Parts: sequence; structure tokens; C-alpha cells
Amino acid sequence: MIPRHEFTFDPTYGYDLDALLAVPAPAAPVDFEEFWRGRHEQAMAVSVAPKLGPVEWEADGLRFHGVTYTSTGGFRVGGWLSVPADGRVTRARVVAHGYGGRDQPEVRVNIPGTATIWPCARGLPTRSLHPDLPSDAQEHVLHGIGSRETYIHGGCVADMWCAATALAELLPETAAVRLDYIGSSFGGGIGPFVLAFDDRFAGGALVIPSFGNHPLRVTLPCTGSGAAVRAYHAEHPEVLDVLAYFDSATAATFVRTPVHVGAALFDPAVPPPGQYAIYNALAGPKELFVLETGHFDHPEEAAQEEALTQSQYRFMTA
Repeated sequence: MIPRHEFTFDPTYGYDLDALLAVPAPAAPVDFEEFWRGRHEQAMAVSVAPKLGPVEWEADGLRFHGVTYTSTGGFRVGGWLSVPADGRVTRARVVAHGYGGRDQPEVRVNIPGTATIWPCARGLPTRSLHPDLPSDAQEHVLHGIGSRETYIHGGCVADMWCAATALAELLPETAAVRLDYIGSSFGGGIGPFVLAFDDRFAGGALVIPSFGNHPLRVTLPCTGSGAAVRAYHAEHPEVLDVLAYFDSATAATFVRTPVHVGAALFDPAVPPPGQYAIYNALAGPKELFVLETGHFDHPEEAAQEEALTQSQYRFMTA
């Protein structure tokens, strides 16, 4: 049942679950993999020089430190590092965020023994703000979009790869344990790139992932960063040539590791066809958790989030 809403468009876009499960990924440009392998090599060559701050607080058996490290282009990324209070580390992960950035880590799936780095992607609140980069989502998503070399999402993916390097340098024991990636919305959208081209990651979880099937996405009215890209495309249709290299569904065809995906049936900010295009394209073991809504408050939201968390936990500890 479609929730009551006041949008001027239908956030299901006329798709039922069967139709969503048939949405394809766009074909990759011929040098797609070469381009991203090159970006990964650049990230792995960075001297990340991580700096760990003092403990800022302790909760849920974890100690949270501030952390900074260097990513590609010499950009200094900020965030947090959480470690088990008892010092025993048996797992590791990189956890990204949505397009609003983050003002603190949001611990959803708390697997005992996990050390986690929680970066703020370049330009985004609160710990990676920069005077030369926009922090507003609708401006950030367009920054450098005129070229595949300058588009900011390439740097954001590198920020996550460099986060994994920083984590291993700060906690050498994490290099010998399972490393996962978790991201939602914006973080879910860059996730397929992180997972596809970095063999250090054993798997991950994506929630309401963005940036899937750009050729379809720019035809669908929406709110948030997607609206900014859609408006830009209306004036600059050639932008699809750049976005072809940043299509999360295309990247998903290169992902072979196990991935859990929470994808919505109704979402005004990230059109569900794009979310399911990512899930459908994943080439490795995968599990789908169907959310009734995404980016939309509703009475059953808390129960839905708890069920999603339990599903992610089971998948990632199996």
C-alpha cells in the first residue's frame, strides 16, 4: 500500500516488487574497470598518516576516538575510530554515511569485537568540511561533474579506501581479520565501487543505495541530491557520459563479495528503481531486505529499522 504523502509525484514510480527486480544496470564504458583500477592504485599509494585523538566517549562496549588521515589529492579526512573497550579485535569495518554527513557515529549493527572507522567523506559535515568544497548535498553532488577525473564522487570512494588503510595502520591486528563495508544512501551508493575494486573487503551491507542506473534516474522526479543531478542533466545532457563511470549499478556488476541490501519500495529521495538496479546487478552472493519506505517518516519506521538491523547482523555473522 502506498503511504499517504504530499509529493507531486509517486515515490513508487509505478513499480511493484516484481518490476523492481527486473531493473537492469547500464552497460559499462569499455574502460570502466581500467579507470577504477587506476583510481584504486592512486589511493593505495597515498601515505595516509593517520592521527588518533583521545577517547571522546564510551558506549555499548566501545571506545570512540577522533581520527584524521590523508586521502587522494592530499585531502585530510576526519571522522572517528571505535574500538572494543576490552581491546580484543576480531573484525573490522569501514562505515560510511548519508548525504547529510554525520556529527557522530551511528552504531546500527554492533558485532562484538569489531573495530570501526567512521569517516566523513571529503567536504561533508562535520569533520571533513573544506572551504573549497560544498557541504550542501545538492551542490556537493555536482562538484567537478564536468569530468570523470574531477567529479567529487571519485575522491569520496578513495576516502573510503584510504580509511581502510588508516584503520590497518592504527590497529595492525585488523589487517588479519575480516573487513566489511557498510553504507546507506550516499554511502550505499559509493559502496559498490569500494567493494568492487579493493580486495581487502570481504563483504558488506548497503541500505537504500543511491546513484543506481543514472540514465533511468535522471528521468524520475525526486528530492535531494538526485533532483540536482536531474536538473543539471536537463541543461547538460552530455553529463551522462561522465556519470556512466559513477553508476553504482554498473559498479555492482564487478562486486563478487557477499552483500546485504536494504532497498525500499517507496522513496522520494532515491528512486527505488535505482536501488534495485544495484541489488540486481551484484555478481556475488547477496540478500535483499525489502523496506516499505526510504527517506520517509512513517509509523512503522522503528520496527522496520530494527528488523533490518537484525537481518544485517545475521547476514554478516553467518
